Amino acid sequence: MSSALFFMLMFCGGIAVAVQPAINWRLAQKVGAIESSCISFAVGTLALLALVLISGRGNLRGVGEAEWWELTGGLLGAFFVTLTIVVVPRIGTASAMAATITAQLVTGLLLDQFGLFGLRAVPLDGKRALGATLLLIGAGLVFRR
Repeated sequence: MSSALFFMLMFCGGIAVAVQPAINWRLAQKVGAIESSCISFAVGTLALLALVLISGRGNLRGVGEAEWWELTGGLLGAFFVTLTIVVVPRIGTASAMAATITAQLVTGLLLDQFGLFGLRAVPLDGKRALGATLLLIGAGLVFRR
């Protein structure tokens, strides 16, 4: 697949991340915040289980070889989803996404710079630092008080 296609797929993922808190918040009005987060993850788990059964080529038994911290992705996802359910109605979707995207970019730059978690090291240069700085300024402008 081309880089442009990967970019467009992530763009679609960004749309999903922006819409998800509003959908989960609506559900939370009926069942509660933590319950909404649990239901969201349960539905996602069922969808992924179906996908694994249909097209999976991996080895689920390999989970026994994983380090403990390699299993924390779901915990971090649950933290994020629950946090958005609570925060988005209070500060708005754009403000929450601005904070999220800025934090993701800054964290991504650090992960790249130091090649953390076995990733390929990508040095921080002036353009990347400027981009992060501009995003931080933009997030400040988007945040509604």
